[in-house]
Amino acid sequence: MSKDYQSVINNLKGKIELIISKYEQVVSENIKLSEELNSCKEALNNNTNNIKELETKISNLQLAEAFKSSSADVKEAKQKIGKIVKEIDKCIALLND
Repeated sequence: MSKDYQSVINNLKGKIELIISKYEQVVSENIKLSEELNSCKEALNNNTNNIKELETKISNLQLAEAFKSSSADVKEAKQKIGKIVKEIDKCIALLND
């Protein structure tokens, strides 16, 4: 019987060692994944900040472009307004008839 107990004990020792080994692997992988997660979070924060900065720059450029006008643009706008006013005058004249 002593041999049976010894083999059961040896079998249990082997299983316990295997469980400890797997536990150490899981702990090691968990540490690695935690570091990777922190790295990804940092990269995400950096990218989010970059996106906000770029959106601000785009908005500023669009605003600057809206206020920027050349003399050709002003002349063209005046011509278009003049045409529209003439068409409105024609419509008014037709309504008065």
